[in-house]
Amino acid sequence: MKRPVWTAAMLLAAALGAGVWWGYRAAGDGEGPGAGAPIPASLKAGARLFAIHCQTCHGREATGTGIGPPLVHVFYEPNHHPDRAFQAAVRNGVRQHHWRFGNMPPVPGVSPDDVEKITDYVRALQRAKGIY
Repeated sequence: MKRPVWTAAMLLAAALGAGVWWGYRAAGDGEGPGAGAPIPASLKAGARLFAIHCQTCHGREATGTGIGPPLVHVFYEPNHHPDRAFQAAVRNGVRQHHWRFGNMPPVPGVSPDDVEKITDYVRALQRAKGIY
């Protein structure tokens, strides 16, 4: 009985996260750190990469979803999860430890340079929300 619910949740999250492909506004399309503020040019690439590779699980502007945790959270501030932790998570995946979403699989096709840009974007979101 749990499998249909899980499948439906995954499909819904994928549909919501895929908004960038269906013409909806997504991170990188004029929204950004600070509740809809324009994204600085230096963060646009990271916002776009986040929308493509991370948003389905971690939510628009990294606020989390039913299948992945919010990255705009004190758990992910730089003193607890330094930038290198984001690199390792994308490259190797992560075992569940703070949340009950299950393990995060590796994310193939995302380069270390891409992760750096994504991390810069997430850090800007965290700063805008007063995380650090």
